[in-house]
This record gives sequence, structure tokens and C-alpha cells, in this order.
Amino acid sequence: MLSDKKGCVIMGLKEEEKIDTALFEEYESNVRSYCRKYPVVFTRAKGSLLYDQNDTEYVDFLCGAGALNFGHNNEAVKRKVIEYLENDGMVHGLDLYSQAKAEFIKTLEERILKPRGLNYKVMFPGPAGTLAVEAGLKVARKATGRSNVFALMGGFHGMSIGALEATSEELARKASGVVLGNVTRIPHPLDNPNFDTIGYMEMLISNDHSGVEKPAAILVETVQGEGGINILPPEWLQAVRKLCDKHGVLLICDEIQAGCGRTGPFFSFEPSGIVPDIVLMAKSIGGIGMPLAITLLKPEYDVLSPGEHNGTFRGFNLAFVAGKAALDMYVDENMESETRRKEELIRRFFDEKLPILHGKNIKARGLGVMWGVDFGAYPAKVSFEIRKLCFEKGVILELCGREDTVVKIMTACTIPDDILMKGLNIVFEAMKEVLGSFKE
Repeated sequence: MLSDKKGCVIMGLKEEEKIDTALFEEYESNVRSYCRKYPVVFTRAKGSLLYDQNDTEYVDFLCGAGALNFGHNNEAVKRKVIEYLENDGMVHGLDLYSQAKAEFIKTLEERILKPRGLNYKVMFPGPAGTLAVEAGLKVARKATGRSNVFALMGGFHGMSIGALEATSEELARKASGVVLGNVTRIPHPLDNPNFDTIGYMEMLISNDHSGVEKPAAILVETVQGEGGINILPPEWLQAVRKLCDKHGVLLICDEIQAGCGRTGPFFSFEPSGIVPDIVLMAKSIGGIGMPLAITLLKPEYDVLSPGEHNGTFRGFNLAFVAGKAALDMYVDENMESETRRKEELIRRFFDEKLPILHGKNIKARGLGVMWGVDFGAYPAKVSFEIRKLCFEKGVILELCGREDTVVKIMTACTIPDDILMKGLNIVFEAMKEVLGSFKE
């Protein structure tokens, strides 16, 4: 039995009300994945905490894969959504004009884009990040008249066919059942520090015997999420911007996981000083996990005709309401400063704790509240065991990177310090325990 902040008694489900996970195993598709790693039935969530049907508490370091920068059921955002529903606000609207959409666009323009000197048209491609990618690629190809795209190894951009062409993960690509083309894969500079990736792309574009089509766009994640928390250096981004300008190639930044303040600034590309031609956003742009994606375009690249890209749920007004409230919160509560402060807490924690492990070449890297601890020097079973033990101890997190050897820590930007430190200590204890029992 628990009590919430309002003093109401909250009880776990009665035995006869509890759900047997066998129901999902019998009726839900085999493709389900996250639930296999955390095989309990969740009933509620608040802030950075999740609760299962036995009222067992878990610290959430999964964070909806980046969709919950403002936490579960954030009160300020939730109240706006409830108020909108109670007033019979239009929920579904295709791309009809609506008050909710107008207020979202106005807030995005006046509180996020204009203060940063950014001039973008806002396109609503549908509710999922992969649709923002599809729209961005379609725009780049129509604007330039070219079909090829350069994308980095380790990039994850979605599971629909166009976005999947730019995604490098073998498992995801093989599942498509078709030959995936139209993308030239470029080595990531962090994976290949002695390889000149900018010079390589210059050669591919300029050499008439490279055998590679000049691209319509270069697609990058400033911080690769699924790829292993790989952070592109600002000078590399500046160089790729110059390369694009030189050759008339569009620069697309995928901000779907690293954006909306996760790395501190609202856009993860901001510290480099570059201005992308197209910016892709989803996940936390929906405020509290509401499905929403947007594709930001420089006005000169707003080239699609009416109806050339559409979707039934490109006008989900609840997401506009939640998204606006979250944008206001980001600005009004100076969340950039708060997220940077949490970044330093996390950095200091790992600087102090990782040497205690006496492990071989274990490194932590990250920005804001987007971090990874790399166990690539060990067999993959080590990171898998760490994730399993974290769950048993009360922390939910995911793995990423090559062979899933990076322990990924994604917290809400709003996570209280005590819950953050509790979660980090559990993660460290799990790491220490697994490494202590590891044998080559």
C-alpha cells in the first residue's frame, strides 16, 4: 500500500485482478521486444518512477527511448491535456487548422526558433519519428533532384523502408525483406579517429571515378542514441556544413532522440553553431509521450506540393497541447541550465566510480541526461547481465551500440537529484557485481 502526494491511498491490484503475462505471450505478436527484458505488468508511472501491479518501484532510466524528457505524467503538462479534453477540444483533425496546432506552432516559433535565429517552416508528417525521416529525405530528394544520401555508420533513423535505408543496424535491415539502397554509408569519426571522413566524402563527391552518386543530403545524429552514445565533435559538424554548402548538398540533423533539451540546449547541434537545412524531431516534442513528429525545413526547401506527403494522424491535437506546455516549461524553468547541472552530477559520478571497477577500458560518455557506459572490451554477455541485474535491483535501462555492449542511461531532464543518484548507485552496484563474477 502506498500514498500519493495528495494523500490518496494507492494499493496494488488484488490477486484476482492481476494480469498474467502469459496473456501477452499467447496473443501479442512475437515482434514485441522491451517487455521481454522487463517481464512485469506496469500499472502507473509518475515523474521518473514506474510501478508494477505489485507496487514494486523502478527508477526509469529508459525514459521512453527519449520520449519522456519531462517525465511521466508531468503535472503542468497533464493538466493542460485534461483541461483541453474536458472542454471538448478537437482531438483528431488531419491537417485542419486548429487552435491547438496554432498555439503549438506559435510557441515553437516565438520561444524556440526565433530566439536562436532559426527560420524554419514546420511540417507535420505523422506521429512517429520514422515519418519525420521519410519526409525529410523526400524533401531533400525533390529539392535537389538527386536520390542518394550519405549516412553515418551506427545511425538509427527508423524502421519504415526509406528511413531503414539510412539505418545501419543489421538486424533491422534484414527484416525488411527487400534490397535497401539509395544510401552511401560513411564511417563515423569516433569509430575511426585516424580516418578523414570529411576528406572521404569530398572525394566521393568530387572524383568522377568514385562510382558514387552525388548525394541529395548528408544525414547525421549529433549524438547517436542507438549507435552507442557517439557524440560528433563540433568541428566535424562545422566541416560537414561547409562541405554541404560547397556542393549544394542538404544537411539533415536527426534530433529525434537527442533533441528537446536532452543534451542541454534544445537542439543538440546548437553548440557547433551550424544551421541544418532540415531538422527531424519526434519523441519528446509530444510533451509527455504523446505521439508527434515534426520536420523543420528552411523555407527555400518547402518544395512538396499539397498532399505529396500526408498521414491520417498528422494532426493529433492532444500532442500539440502537450507539446506546447512542454516547450513553455523548457523555457520558463530554464531546463537547459538544469540539464547541464545534472550532466555534471552524472559525469562526476562516473569519474569517481568507474576506476573502482578495475575493469579494462570501461568508458562513460554523454551530454546532458543522455549517457552510455561502454563495455565493448568485454563479451556482450556482460552488458546483458548488467541490464538484467539492474532490473532486479529496481532500475530499468536499455543497451545500445555495437553488439549492445553500451549500457545506456537516459533520464528525464526533470529527474530529482535523489532519484537520479539512487538509480546511478544501483547501476554501479550491478556493474560491480557482474564484473566481480565475470570470468574470461
